[in-house]
Amino acid sequence: MCTCVLCPAQNALRNDTLQEVVVTGTGTLHLLKDAPVQTEVITSRMLRQYGGRSIEDIISGLTASFSFSEDDMGSQMQMNGLGNDYILILIDGKRIHGDVGGQNDLSLIDPLNIEKIEIVKGASSALYGSDAIAGVVNIITKKHNEDGLLLENTSRIGSYGDLRQHNGIGLKYGKFNSYTNFQLQHSDGWQNTGVEHTVGSEAPVLDSRNKTVNRHTNYQVAERLTYTPCKDLELYAEGSVYWKRIYRPSGKYPHYDVKTYDLEYHNASASAGGKWLINKHDVVTLDVDWNRHAYYYHFTATTLVEDYVKSKGTIYYPYYPYLPGQDALQSDQQRTLAHLKGVFLLPYSNRLSAGMEYRYDWLDAPSRVKGETVSDNTEALYVQDEFGLVHNLNLTLGMRLNRNEQFGWKFTPKVSAMYKVGDPLRIRASWSQGFKAPTLKEMYYQYVRQMSGTYLYLGNTDLVPQTSNYFSLSGEYMLGNLTMSLSGYYNKVDKMITLVTIPNYLAPDEYIATYDPVKTREYQNMESAKTYGLDFNLRYNYKEWSMGLGYSYLDTKANQYDTNHDRMHKVTIDGMAHHKANCFVLWSHGFSPAYRFGMGIYGRMSTKRYYQIDGDGKGYNLWRVNTTHDIGNSKTCSYRVEAGVDNVFNYSDCTPHGLHLGTTTPGRTFYVAFSVRFNKGKKVSTKFNSNLNSKQNDED
Repeated sequence: MCTCVLCPAQNALRNDTLQEVVVTGTGTLHLLKDAPVQTEVITSRMLRQYGGRSIEDIISGLTASFSFSEDDMGSQMQMNGLGNDYILILIDGKRIHGDVGGQNDLSLIDPLNIEKIEIVKGASSALYGSDAIAGVVNIITKKHNEDGLLLENTSRIGSYGDLRQHNGIGLKYGKFNSYTNFQLQHSDGWQNTGVEHTVGSEAPVLDSRNKTVNRHTNYQVAERLTYTPCKDLELYAEGSVYWKRIYRPSGKYPHYDVKTYDLEYHNASASAGGKWLINKHDVVTLDVDWNRHAYYYHFTATTLVEDYVKSKGTIYYPYYPYLPGQDALQSDQQRTLAHLKGVFLLPYSNRLSAGMEYRYDWLDAPSRVKGETVSDNTEALYVQDEFGLVHNLNLTLGMRLNRNEQFGWKFTPKVSAMYKVGDPLRIRASWSQGFKAPTLKEMYYQYVRQMSGTYLYLGNTDLVPQTSNYFSLSGEYMLGNLTMSLSGYYNKVDKMITLVTIPNYLAPDEYIATYDPVKTREYQNMESAKTYGLDFNLRYNYKEWSMGLGYSYLDTKANQYDTNHDRMHKVTIDGMAHHKANCFVLWSHGFSPAYRFGMGIYGRMSTKRYYQIDGDGKGYNLWRVNTTHDIGNSKTCSYRVEAGVDNVFNYSDCTPHGLHLGTTTPGRTFYVAFSVRFNKGKKVSTKFNSNLNSKQNDED
């Protein structure tokens, strides 16, 4: 449960950024300009002006440090050289759960219910535990405190059958508050090319049915209930259900484009907890979460599939016929997480955070894991102290003690410092260690994938935990309406886990005999890997204008054992691009009390992305224009129309299927959205929230 309270939207453009309250870097409240840990914020105003169709679209368009390679198996996010497995995604301070083939499915997040996004780069394992080696992205959702009845609807339609639907129903009565959220996302998909790269063949297939992006549909229903029995206590319960299907076309080439099943995902979650204000300065939170992610094949034609059978103590994998309409479970991942945390103001302006966590992971994969099910559990204790030794110098010291069922104990420290050089300049520095235990999938999961040939993927029970050391130094300059920041970082990861191509003779004989793969890939520990680079950001606001520029330079190096030649060799981490940038110009003007117009021009660029197999991804340069039209001046009802063009200059990457793409865009697309919001009541600040605001004012 996120412990922050969001400040009201500011009218002044400058305050939109500088007066933001952030929580992710230290787990405690700070004004953005005074946060001890460098934090990048995508504000509510930026989100409203951008009009993004998905969380991937929003993040890649508004910050230069990220890149995405979306496919059927997930979002494949990368930040500063490290992939999705090393980036911790939070929703209101809670870990997202939705592993799809090793990649998070970010369509679990409703882009129309986001208040802001906080990004903290670098290892944050001392505070957040495993997975936070590259950094943390905290998606903070809108808080609906309106008294009475709230109804909201947004419908967005675009090219290629793109549909985005959001509905919200809020009801606040006395001490009870309820908010129900529904989201629907659909696309008909598209094909940039019919050319299919085929491994081992001299000529590619020229008429493949495979699409660049497949037709897909997903929906989610979520409910949150809160009860405030007294001014210092808030209790909550929430849950959600999620469904997604990816419809795959079928062609005439059995090994490449004939698909006899769609991909289907079923998710569910349930959470409960509370927040207790012990006094004006001290707060304790408790959260208990359960999450499920299940992945199925939904058959569209009769198919013989190997299935797990155990009979009289013997395990074997006979072929079993599945008929159209039947489902076959591929994996069922469930996680239970309990988290108790306290934040206390100590003498001499020390702010102490302490907590404990328990996590239990369970995986059921009948045809992909020997033994069918595996599990793991982790316990942790952590403590963090924020204090000022001298005037204008703030230090944050943190440490965490992890105990994993399979890998034992691990200690991870963190040190951050911020020094104010007068009012306009702030210097921040940090050193932190990261820790990431192998996942159950990396250790036990084994599967076959058809990608221009048969690829065999193997788990590895000999894996060991990954560790990292992260160093950063940044400067931030704020003068009037101008804000500039420059950050340098170095991240060294030891025993980095990645997929390595190995000779087929090293794979288990039964897999080679059954599948005869073109390539076999196995999870292995690299000897070491390092990423280093620079991030630059500039923001300038003047009256009705707002401008921004971001640039990210990145380089990576890794040492990997070459099993073919029995030696070490240097490789580039998959997905790296040396240069990425983004920019925007916004203008808005109120022509009358009943009409306000806004327009934004956005650009994002990337150089070539490097991969060890299947080619590099091309560089790209994409631009979009979005317009907003706020209509009406009613106290109870507001209306908004958005219209825009994505990829104005109609660029598309026509690289053959089976090779890496720089971007999956189909070319120029158009969209329009209509929003209406009805609230028969007013936004209220409860005594509970007033206490939190008082706490913020005293401490910051």
